[in-house]
Amino acid sequence: MNVIEVDESSFHTAVLAESERRPVIVDFWAEWCGPCKVLGPTLERLAAEDEGTWLLAKVDVDRNQGLARQFGVQGIPTVVAFQDGRPVNQFTGALPEAQVRAFIDSIVPTELDMEAASAEAALDAGNLELAEDCFRSVLAKDPSHAVAGMGLAGMLLDRDDAPEALEVLARLPRSEDVKHLEAAARLLSGGGDLEALAVAAESGAGPDRLAYAKALSAGGDAAEAMEILVELVAEREDEAEDARTALIDLFEVLGNEGPLVATYRRRLASALF
Repeated sequence: MNVIEVDESSFHTAVLAESERRPVIVDFWAEWCGPCKVLGPTLERLAAEDEGTWLLAKVDVDRNQGLARQFGVQGIPTVVAFQDGRPVNQFTGALPEAQVRAFIDSIVPTELDMEAASAEAALDAGNLELAEDCFRSVLAKDPSHAVAGMGLAGMLLDRDDAPEALEVLARLPRSEDVKHLEAAARLLSGGGDLEALAVAAESGAGPDRLAYAKALSAGGDAAEAMEILVELVAEREDEAEDARTALIDLFEVLGNEGPLVATYRRRLASALF
């Protein structure tokens, strides 16, 4: 089914719940509305052409005024797209077909999106080989695909392959999630034999202390790592900038919150200025 009529009693199941499975586009319209009679057939035809990849739900605002108020409908036709149980985009008025198609394309998953979703499902099921193959297949076609790139990078970090993870992440759009994973990858790339690095750091040499601090970061000892790093920044030697970058990465990985981060943010500011 590609087109349905929806009222207040069926809206939750037909729109909100269904949008967890596929996008639902709701057309708020009225029988007396001229522009609605222009837009409605266009939406219905496009829904039929797309063969169920999304659902068109039509809501008569005269009979369902509560729904119209709930979603802020002030003029008709108003078209609202729902995904994962919530509205994600909308427009008002009888737009040209090309603009309507662009609106639909912005919310309907592509073949690559569906392949990446299959990879995520395989990963959740513990089928790591299949998940990685699918993620890599998507990225071979679109290196900037965010879901596939984040998925593969996460798998690479789980097996301590920070260099390739950074390569994958560098091709993705610059979201906060990408920046967070990059910070984790940079810290992980500084791992090594903690005992040997600790012995070397006792010499007091900046490079050895920096390497030890990065290894501590990778091993999860954030407090000791930050103490060494902020000292290196304050000394303003050749390692100061690398130490500052490592501190910022640690703040990012720790969530930029909490008393430990707050303390070392203040100490970093004092060391810099």
